[in-house]
Amino acid sequence: MISLLNLQSDKVKYDPNHLFDTLIKRLHLKNDAALAKMLDVAPPVISKIRHLRLPIGASLMITMHEISDLTIKELRALMGDKRETFRITDSQLKPSLAKSRPKTKERTVSQQF
Repeated sequence: MISLLNLQSDKVKYDPNHLFDTLIKRLHLKNDAALAKMLDVAPPVISKIRHLRLPIGASLMITMHEISDLTIKELRALMGDKRETFRITDSQLKPSLAKSRPKTKERTVSQQF
């Protein structure tokens, strides 16, 4: 078996399909629906990730790590993620102003007759 950590070459591109296919084989599952059940997500989530419409989130990576006994680094290598560090922008750390402001009651104007 090739080392999963040696997949960091320039020829490897981001492909979550390879990660999912490997997990299905490793866990002896039938299909994506069975994988979704093991990961405790809806089957459309797997489909959206496969079609590159949804990224693999941190909680999903942790769940994959727990059920497969592969390290996070190995999981990232399987999907072709070659980033060494991750950056969090200020906008991801600070809550949006709309969410942080308390809701105020709208003033109603009563009509006088």
